[in-house]
Amino acid sequence: MSDYIPSAHIERTRAGQRHYVSDIDETGLGAVDAVADDSAPSSLWGEAWKRLRKRPIFWVATTIILIALAIALFPSLFTSQDPRYCELSHSLGAPTDGHPFGFNRQGCDIYARVIYGARASVAVGVFTTIFVVLIGGLIGMIAGYFGGWFDALLSRITDIFFAIPLLLAAIVFMQMFKDNRNVWMVITVLSIFGWTQIARITRGAVMTAKNEEFVTAARATGASKTRILLSHILPNSMAPIIVYATVALGTFIVSEASLSFMGIGLPPTLVSWGADISAAQASLRTNPMVLFYPALALALTVLSFIMMGDAVRDALDPKARK
Repeated sequence: MSDYIPSAHIERTRAGQRHYVSDIDETGLGAVDAVADDSAPSSLWGEAWKRLRKRPIFWVATTIILIALAIALFPSLFTSQDPRYCELSHSLGAPTDGHPFGFNRQGCDIYARVIYGARASVAVGVFTTIFVVLIGGLIGMIAGYFGGWFDALLSRITDIFFAIPLLLAAIVFMQMFKDNRNVWMVITVLSIFGWTQIARITRGAVMTAKNEEFVTAARATGASKTRILLSHILPNSMAPIIVYATVALGTFIVSEASLSFMGIGLPPTLVSWGADISAAQASLRTNPMVLFYPALALALTVLSFIMMGDAVRDALDPKARK
């Protein structure tokens, strides 16, 4: 009796993505089909995007953020009223045609002030976050990658700034420079004292990434430290940085509103949500809607950034993906 040699048939699809393998099993009773996927695995960001697309909270947060950014950049598209034009004859007036939110105690259009107030508040949040990520990210990256006395020195400096409450330090500095208060002054003060948390997060992420196998392989090929840091470690350390930056942006918007609420943030000549909330306290009992609208705008904007941060964190979390 001649030996039986099982036959195999391999068929590649036209897309070139899958192989269909059919073979006769050892007993000769039937065919065994196996499907193997030879497509390249998705990257971390590709998998994160797939998860984000399926989350309604991500799209809700994105929609609110885009609206807030559009209002901050182009407020004249949303209202033709001047937020600084006030008539005492309209003081605490009810909503009318062209003034959907009514008037505040000074007779200013509340809707126009809410729209133009987004510019200062969002600008402080966005630019402070950018500077904080740059300062804290650079310090954390150097400390985590080089270690040794670099790490010891930068970590002690970080601890010193970390021990100083952000809002308290901002109050002290804004009082010292109360004659030069403007948006960039608030951004500078918040940036000086707000970078510590991102520095710690970056340091931890870099220390984890530098011990991975791909970094060892890069060293074996003779890549320089700068190339390894910028091309291999930094891209693989960005996930926690992006998550924190998204949440921190909302925190800095609240910080600016808190300073303006206490009267030591932005000057009265600039329209901001915090200043309007502070001014509305006097009318809270007689007309609470004067406080409601700027507070609602502030709450929705901050909440959207927090929801975005939570969604991104869940998408980038390996445990959540499992």
